[in-house]
Amino acid sequence: MAREGASKADIRPVVVISLATALSLLGDSMLYIALPVHWREAGLDSLWQVGALLAINRLVRLPINPLIGLLYQRISLKTGLLIAVVLGAISTCGYGWAQGFVAWMLLRALWGVAWSLFRIGGLTAVVRCAESSGQGQAMGMYNGLYRLGSLFGMLLGGLLVAFHGLPALAWAFGLLSLLGLPLLAFGFHLPTTAEPEHRQNTAPEACEATAHAPWVVLLTGSCIALLIQGIMASTLSALIERYYGSTVELLGVLLSATALSGLLSSARWAWEPWLASRMGRWSDGPRGRLPLLVGFLLLGASSFLPMAMGLPLPIWLVITLVALLTSTALTTLGDALAADTARRIGAVRFMTRYSIGQDLGAACGPLLAYLLLSLTGGFGWLYAGGSLLLGALALYWWRRARTVRLLG
Repeated sequence: MAREGASKADIRPVVVISLATALSLLGDSMLYIALPVHWREAGLDSLWQVGALLAINRLVRLPINPLIGLLYQRISLKTGLLIAVVLGAISTCGYGWAQGFVAWMLLRALWGVAWSLFRIGGLTAVVRCAESSGQGQAMGMYNGLYRLGSLFGMLLGGLLVAFHGLPALAWAFGLLSLLGLPLLAFGFHLPTTAEPEHRQNTAPEACEATAHAPWVVLLTGSCIALLIQGIMASTLSALIERYYGSTVELLGVLLSATALSGLLSSARWAWEPWLASRMGRWSDGPRGRLPLLVGFLLLGASSFLPMAMGLPLPIWLVITLVALLTSTALTTLGDALAADTARRIGAVRFMTRYSIGQDLGAACGPLLAYLLLSLTGGFGWLYAGGSLLLGALALYWWRRARTVRLLG
């Protein structure tokens, strides 16, 4: 019982960081619903500027992540996260007065810096706060809780922007994000048992023998981000429109392709707080993460390709929901593997590299997707390639799991 109480105490800082991040995500997620419709209200000239603004924050993160990693080696996690809240609030409130593409580009770049501080700080906190036996559960809880910001940002943004306008909603979300300051200031305390950052090569010899190569963990996380955050997220509405038309009838209700895509994405964010934490807890069990990882990689490989086969809509919806459930599991398991590796070789250093890999995958996904979609049968090539990539990863980790069982 004592150990269980200690684990709960260790998880508390992760919950605090997740909620502060969720509050700051409200404004960013709202833009994905509001800006494509209210772009003239923002002083923009054309829709291509909307696409550029929604992408620029990820492009900024690629060069800024190494600098944030260096910064976190010189300041405390709490200080960095407090700075992130302030920068996030400035950028979100700025959406309320900004007019013109240049002003919006600067604000979106500022949000990219804030998100790098949030992401690297949050991942590092999970590594430092959670016991090695509870790393998966902590990572799942972190991912699930902060994604509540995406869920409510999109839902509230879609409902309220038509009545109150983009500026008022931006100011409201920006001021609301400032609640993260007292939350972090008074609620975030690293456990006194936290391991030092530069602890390296102190694991038992048996554990070292079964440890995973850092570059493989990085590659796995990048591929998962490429397929889920990059390709699937950027092409889901286009996929629906390609095979089922711009308007879809679902349970007697007519929905646009973008509305159906938004509903499916919202469903994933709604179940993530429960499922991601549960998935992480299962992976902390005696069998470890690899059997689950292999199983969900195979499930992802078998569900990715059928999404682009023009199946009847009810069957397609079931397969897509399976693919989205798989996305939650793979994201959690990939992050948990990264946390395991970071405990061996240094939290900030490895999690900085891991964040760069994820951002690179997520940024390359839409570019690769729309290059292939310009070809005949582009959706088929794109999603078949995704299935092959997941299958190849499953094969690698299956062989790795066999090795771990033999050496463990």
